[in-house]
Amino acid sequence: MSDSNDIFREQLEILCRAGVEFIVIGGVAALAHGAARVTYDLDIVYGRSRDNIDRLIDALKNLEPYLRGAPPGLPFRWDASTIEHGLNFTLTTTKGPFDLLGEVAAGGTFDELVPFSTWKEVYGFRCRCVTLPKLIELKVAAGRPKDFEAIAELEALMEEIERGGYAPEA
Repeated sequence: MSDSNDIFREQLEILCRAGVEFIVIGGVAALAHGAARVTYDLDIVYGRSRDNIDRLIDALKNLEPYLRGAPPGLPFRWDASTIEHGLNFTLTTTKGPFDLLGEVAAGGTFDELVPFSTWKEVYGFRCRCVTLPKLIELKVAAGRPKDFEAIAELEALMEEIERGGYAPEA
């Protein structure tokens, strides 16, 4: 199987080529800001407009999306009705895991998070990525042990950037 970098590159390519409106958050956003931590899935906050949901459905439909952790055989339809009646989806696909979030604690929806995002080159694709200060807020709000471990590194990166000693690639 491909390594994580190849998987993230393929996932971002699928979303970008389909014109999906999204903001990268989580571990891949941390990597884009210069963190060295390992991450295993792509976390995005997606726009909830009907057009964007249609693009998201089209982008992933051939990847056999299925609810991560759900028992095999559980009925799951990847369609507009499912997305519109749900909000956050943790999926397994043939191109690796995707966390599709309609809303996140301390960040809100795509539209609410846009002002706290910046365009970055991520795995060769220009896409919106949550800012480093907002990423730290999101991780604090998530409150998981793995997030608390990452916060120290992200805060150190922020201090280094503020001192002018480090400038991650844009």
